[in-house]
Amino acid sequence: MMKVSVYLAGFYLTYRILLSSDTLYGRNRSFILLSVISSFILPFITLANMEPVIPSFSRVLSEVRISGSENSEFLQTAYTSAFNQFRYVSAIYLAGVLIMSVKYIAELAGLVFLIARNKENDTRIIRFTGLNTAGFSAFGYIFIDNGLSDFEAEAITAHEQNHLNHRHSLDMVFIEIVRVLLWFNPFIYLFRRSLRAVHEYQADQECISMGTPVENYQKLLMNQTFRSKIFTISNSFSNQSLIKKRMIMMTKKRSNTMANLKLLLVLPVIAGLMIFISSCSQNDKKTELPSEVASPPPPPPLPSAGDASADVPFETVDVMPVYKGGDEALMKYISENVVYPEKAKEKGVQGKVLVRFAVEADGSAGRVKILKGVDPELDMEAFRVVNEMPAFEKPAVKDGKNVAVWYTIPINFRLQ
Repeated sequence: MMKVSVYLAGFYLTYRILLSSDTLYGRNRSFILLSVISSFILPFITLANMEPVIPSFSRVLSEVRISGSENSEFLQTAYTSAFNQFRYVSAIYLAGVLIMSVKYIAELAGLVFLIARNKENDTRIIRFTGLNTAGFSAFGYIFIDNGLSDFEAEAITAHEQNHLNHRHSLDMVFIEIVRVLLWFNPFIYLFRRSLRAVHEYQADQECISMGTPVENYQKLLMNQTFRSKIFTISNSFSNQSLIKKRMIMMTKKRSNTMANLKLLLVLPVIAGLMIFISSCSQNDKKTELPSEVASPPPPPPLPSAGDASADVPFETVDVMPVYKGGDEALMKYISENVVYPEKAKEKGVQGKVLVRFAVEADGSAGRVKILKGVDPELDMEAFRVVNEMPAFEKPAVKDGKNVAVWYTIPINFRLQ
């Protein structure tokens, strides 16, 4: 839901800045609807993790898995606290959904009751009295106040018929359902207001294009200023909050088709939001180690194949280093000496730390570097153990000389 909210905010700001002042109402309507739909789809698309590439010039050892689930009171406390918070937030959210759903169903019931009480024969025109509105439309029906003059009733009927022709009621049903689900999000209310405005602009424009004088139409609109809508799921002629904007848009110069090119600017917005959300979904942070154990800078370019005297670890060697007891003993050393930090358990932090080191020409382990960090506590522990690793029994050999060679080892910290 939070990802949906981020996308909604990005799309709405794009609409507000680039598109809302244009008179291409069909395009704006489509943009609003597609923005809301896309906001529910795009969160399921996460850009691939930008995992650091393990250098091809290092030997990659098997992954060492470190479990932090044993004897961890901190972990249990953290999980309990997180569960309680999730439960409270979920209860608040579901209560909001329930309240909004009841309100929406009540409005639907009120509208159905109004139709059933006032409908005559097979007509789509519903006459009513006693409601604080001049007219509105919803679900294929046009509702007209009995107190209007013939001219007013005819003009408002034509306006509301335009709403029906474009099936604006379906838009309102859709946006209201989304509002129920995202009742906490201010941007869905802004989108809802913008969609309602576009509906009115579109219906106004068609009335004027059919020959209704702008002056007469504006006068009719002003006469209905203090009659506000009563059903949020309907399109109402006398929407007081939109009257000023509607009158401005009636006389505004029509936007040309080149204004559609603004839609191309939506692509970088989507790309930026996807990168932002994907990066937030990843816990891939580079860790700055304290100065006393700071890893050295990246090595210089690799030496040529015949340069066995260079003080740079090689990509390939004739004979690989030998750890006392073999790779199995090396893995055992790592797993037995790495201790899952209690602070990391308390925070519920887990993940895979990639550590690179060199087996030097004398067999010692050096030049330790964190290639991929997760959390300072985990990174420091992985660094410590590799940095204190006993020397290899035999170093690497190339062209008959002892040389250094790169190694990389993944240490996977898991809480369960």
